[in-house]
Amino acid sequence: MTTLDALMKRNRDFAAEQSAAGLLMASLPRALPNVKALIISCADMRVDPAHVLGVKLGEAVVFRNIGGRVTPGTLEMLGLLGRITQVAGESPRAGGDFCLIVLHHTDCGITRLTGDPEMLTDYFEISKEELQAKAVPDPRAAVAVDVAALRATPALPGEWLVSGLVYDVATGLVDIIVPPAPVRVADTRQ
Repeated sequence: MTTLDALMKRNRDFAAEQSAAGLLMASLPRALPNVKALIISCADMRVDPAHVLGVKLGEAVVFRNIGGRVTPGTLEMLGLLGRITQVAGESPRAGGDFCLIVLHHTDCGITRLTGDPEMLTDYFEISKEELQAKAVPDPRAAVAVDVAALRATPALPGEWLVSGLVYDVATGLVDIIVPPAPVRVADTRQ
């Protein structure tokens, strides 16, 4: 049995037990009925938010990329998702109960690219002088950098809660590095 054969068998088992049919956008009164979070995470196969955080089908939108980093591409995907929900007549959980989570992890492969600054500057679409500020070798510092980048994005709803987490692949535990707080604090000055 090939890897693909095994995956296809698992898919048939999944479909027999539970499928996403009840979550089809066209059949629901709301475009994103159960979504409670948007998680930006690493593509590393050891860091699947469904397993690490116990996310169930329909509870979160998950973006995965190298390092779980907030890059121009990530921001573009956020914009596209925002437009999709706008066209559908909904937005994810307006109000303070929607979480935007940046999930980095220890022993991340992106740290092995520090010796290849050209590749990293291309990935982040920045100059070589700006690369150090991305804190690539340190997942705890890097998650704080990425949360700050999200908070500096004016298109994001200010009431969303944003946080930064780091998953320790050795222990299986997640640490909160940046506690949840609104993307932007409302200006109360009149």
